[in-house]
Amino acid sequence: MPNPPSERFRGRTAVITGAASGIGAATAHRLAAEGAAVILADVAPAGTDIAAEVRKLHGADAEFVQFDVADESGWSALVDRVDADILVSNAAIADVRPVLEHNRESWDRHLAVSLTGAFLGARAFLPGLRRRGGNIVVTSSVHALIGIPAHPAYAAAKGGLNALVRQLAVEYGPDVRVNAVVPGPVLTAMWDRVPPDDRERSADATALKRLGRPEEVAAAIAFLGSDDASFMTGSTLVVDGGWSISKASA
Repeated sequence: MPNPPSERFRGRTAVITGAASGIGAATAHRLAAEGAAVILADVAPAGTDIAAEVRKLHGADAEFVQFDVADESGWSALVDRVDADILVSNAAIADVRPVLEHNRESWDRHLAVSLTGAFLGARAFLPGLRRRGGNIVVTSSVHALIGIPAHPAYAAAKGGLNALVRQLAVEYGPDVRVNAVVPGPVLTAMWDRVPPDDRERSADATALKRLGRPEEVAAAIAFLGSDDASFMTGSTLVVDGGWSISKASA
């Protein structure tokens, strides 16, 4: 990861969900490298190792808290322990199948983790964020903008996040800023099941002709969470290498 440009987050505490891998883990590293104390939240126990890496590499305060973001009691316990300046709602799941192959359990779980989890986190931390002049950054997706086969539940959850971001920004400004980062094809563990040929096609569909890296999305999250984005709220910042701006036609 490139050296961060500053210590923009010195003295601030960030809570990051979905932090055991991918964009969440990269965000924990980025914010810690810029001076933040970080709380890594995830249902996966691998978050323990990520927190240890953050402490070792950046000398930062980093703690892992294992809980399910769809569990309201987990949020209640966390907010009782942590005064956050930044909440990064990044947790998500992706069960790739068309509508007729989705069952109700899968549909409900997508919305519970990606959308309801963000709502519960915002509701828990908003009182403190209002007092501290903090902000929320949500990880959405280009699936919220463009229909892609076999992702109905994922897309519905991400589209709901974009709407939730606008709503929170309107209701809680000027005290709290709320923005979303909208990644395109970024090489995370979710891509492990994607065959090499399909990865190549996805990369070729971007203007930059490559897949993104989690660290590149983390840099955008750090920007939105910093005072450098002080006049941004209710925004959806697309980070997709130009994937969404051009499509080949017959």
